[in-house]
Amino acid sequence: MNINLTLIGQSIAFAIFVWFCVKYVWPPITAAMEARQKKIADGLSAADRASLDLELAQEKATKELQKAKEEAAALIDQANKRAAQIVEASKEDARKEGEKLIEQARAEIQQERVQARDALRAEVATLAVAGAEKILETSVDAKAHSEMLEKLAAEL
Repeated sequence: MNINLTLIGQSIAFAIFVWFCVKYVWPPITAAMEARQKKIADGLSAADRASLDLELAQEKATKELQKAKEEAAALIDQANKRAAQIVEASKEDARKEGEKLIEQARAEIQQERVQARDALRAEVATLAVAGAEKILETSVDAKAHSEMLEKLAAEL
């Protein structure tokens, strides 16, 4: 055998092998590598999106939490204001009730004073009549002198 012929035969066999590999073996390998690259790229993209979504969700949760805190603070302020209003209203009602009781007490005192004054006038009138009887040593008729006794009571 000639080296040249062997070399040419091996070259032809190698060329057929390369052609066979390029035609039938290489495309599935490159397709698998491209699919793997695409899968990795999609995974990285999904991870980036998930990271971004997580950040957005955390920001949204923080905003919602802040909003809830503000609403709670507003409700607490409103409740405190309402409580203060209720306390003030109760104080005002108590003050009015106290004034009413004071006025009633004053009216009762005034009424008792008038009754006591009337009782004293009647007593003084009776004493005056008794004194006048003793002075005159005669009986003074209350019916006959009622007008005079009323004037006397009014003057006292």
